[in-house]
Amino acid sequence: MLTGNIVSQLQSALNSGSVLVSLAAVIIYAILVSILIFVFAYVFGWFERKMIAKAQYRHGPTYVGKYGILQNLADLVKLLAKEIIIPANANRYILVIAPQILVALNVFLIFLLPFMPSLQATNFGLGLLVIFVLLGFTPILIFLTGFASGNKFADISAQRSVLMMISYEIPMILVIAAAVLASGSYSISNLIASQHSIYFALLMPIGFFVFFIALLAELERAPFDLREADSELIAGWLTDISAPYYALSLLLDYTRMFLGSLLIAIIFFGGWLGPSILPPIFWLLAKAVIIAVFITLIRATTMRMRIDKILKLGWAWMLPLALINLILTYLIVSSGAVI
Repeated sequence: MLTGNIVSQLQSALNSGSVLVSLAAVIIYAILVSILIFVFAYVFGWFERKMIAKAQYRHGPTYVGKYGILQNLADLVKLLAKEIIIPANANRYILVIAPQILVALNVFLIFLLPFMPSLQATNFGLGLLVIFVLLGFTPILIFLTGFASGNKFADISAQRSVLMMISYEIPMILVIAAAVLASGSYSISNLIASQHSIYFALLMPIGFFVFFIALLAELERAPFDLREADSELIAGWLTDISAPYYALSLLLDYTRMFLGSLLIAIIFFGGWLGPSILPPIFWLLAKAVIIAVFITLIRATTMRMRIDKILKLGWAWMLPLALINLILTYLIVSSGAVI
């Protein structure tokens, strides 16, 4: 009841006609979302290290705090305490600014997502389109970071990442088009509401499979983690990044994972839809956490693919499957099977 009252008051403030009240509500909402992102990044940073350690018959973080829960905090303090060094051949301004823009962009995209019917910063009709248009800037920023470092390994890694992302963005957009076709709207709230009878993961399983694989590539998660390869590219486009910015890149990784998990939960698993015994935001976050755990399991149990195999998978398999999914969804919708 207390949570519901707080949410109602915050949403009323967001919709207030007063500029100052609305601005204060937006700031409070942004702070709450930022805290949620930091908590997710910290907990999953620890959880992933423990899970991969278990898969490899190791202990993982153990000594700092109970079950090693404070190890990430110790690592963060160590990274932030180190000196920022800019290579002589690097473009100082792009190398420093691009990673920060990447993090800010992904945090802003999470900020745009509605967490429950009565709690959303914005509710505009083209929400889904806007989010994926903004996501399209990620390869550009990654390429700029690698190119600006002046390191050939970082440059090659950035080019690999861009090639991979472009080859998987097209199938992803086709799956989004199918989801919009099924829901009849670009609005995220309407898309969630249209899944009251059947989740889109069940309505278009091929689309869900293609979107999940494409998202792993977009997130640069295993087996698509080409940005780093110890035997050939060192740390990829992050090779010449100083320690504080490397800590920022770790935050970026888990922010992107959180964003991707939320998008899958919203587009394919009904977002906040669930039994009314618990608040809607619980169901959305629970679905996102389960998806993030599954993404972590994949990293712990799969090997990195070669660049040629990844590109072939994207163009020769994912793209045709995305087209088939779009056609099947059109046939289902046109037959009146989806209401």
